Amino acid sequence: MIFPNQITTYVADKDMPWEYVWIEFDGLRAKAVVEASGFSPDNPVYRARSKDLREEMMREMNYIAENGSSSPFHLMGHLYLFIDYLTRSTAGIQVNHVSKLRDFYIQEALVFIEHNFQNDITVEDIADVCGLNRSYFGKIFKESLGKSPQDFLLRYRMVKATELLKLTRLSVGNISTAVGYDNQLHFSRAFKKIYGVSPKKWRTEQSMKIE
Repeated sequence: MIFPNQITTYVADKDMPWEYVWIEFDGLRAKAVVEASGFSPDNPVYRARSKDLREEMMREMNYIAENGSSSPFHLMGHLYLFIDYLTRSTAGIQVNHVSKLRDFYIQEALVFIEHNFQNDITVEDIADVCGLNRSYFGKIFKESLGKSPQDFLLRYRMVKATELLKLTRLSVGNISTAVGYDNQLHFSRAFKKIYGVSPKKWRTEQSMKIE
């Protein structure tokens, strides 16, 4: 497992080279998946307790690698199967740690964002759901995820916007509303801040790549 912001170098043997397949994934629950599989920066090596589950996991990895042109939803389905085999094949290896109260608060916040990002929510709203004051919530959120709640919410909305731009024919105005922006101009400015181009230009560039 290679973690975010890590630089890794590996070289195959000259006389007996090997092939490798890798999968990159991200998302609100990526950290939980990694922890459930027993991985950590100090314990990055995969060890399977079940040969059958390990082989099923490898099949899913190869399938995803060989079918990159399939629809995103199709590939996401196989990614979930990969994750299922990954976590089940390592079950019992990792040491079970008592969940910290802080982790519980962060998970509550992430679920709330996932279900309400399209609404006019604020950091105060998220903190209230967790039963914390805004200042303390902001502190533990940034310590856990490396981003402030405001920045995380902004980037999450923009990721959802790119999905809608790429997978639907909705207008930029409708997408703006769908990700929590009543003002299309504010949405476009926020989008450009993250991706460097307007939503319309981003969509055009993505279409050209597909063609």
